[in-house]
Amino acid sequence: MKQQVVAELSTAELKERLVEERQHLVKLVLNHSISPIENPNKITEQRRTIARMLTELRKREINA
Repeated sequence: MKQQVVAELSTAELKERLVEERQHLVKLVLNHSISPIENPNKITEQRRTIARMLTELRKREINA
């Protein structure tokens, strides 16, 4: 997910998506530990997406 898309979400939507993305990351890591997934870069992308969301939430918290 691009930073521009993250910035367009409302705070409530952002928090909901953050929970979903974290659950998805846990599933990816678990599946990868059982049997290697086709593209392990998905795990890295998922972490970056979560970091973008957390950064946007922190930015909004500071500006408020």
